[in-house]
Amino acid sequence: MMPKYTIDYTTQFKKHAQPSHYSTDDPVACEEFVEELLARGIALHAIKHEGLDLPRKEFDRIVKTAAGMLASKHICASLRIKADEEKFRFGFAA
Repeated sequence: MMPKYTIDYTTQFKKHAQPSHYSTDDPVACEEFVEELLARGIALHAIKHEGLDLPRKEFDRIVKTAAGMLASKHICASLRIKADEEKFRFGFAA
């Protein structure tokens, strides 16, 4: 059975690049994995849904959601506030 979401990314070492894939059926896990890639500066090449590249608008929505999750965590950690206060003050998704 084909997974619902597959993420193609590349980890870069000093002299070598390692293409990799991550698969999940859970859309939230997909967003959380993209958040991890963004946090580490890892190259994200494609997000596929049931084997087909996501349309640009949907790809961008997932990246934007993941970036908001990452921003929220950084704001909460830096200001030492809870997620609900961050959401009220800054509007990112916790």
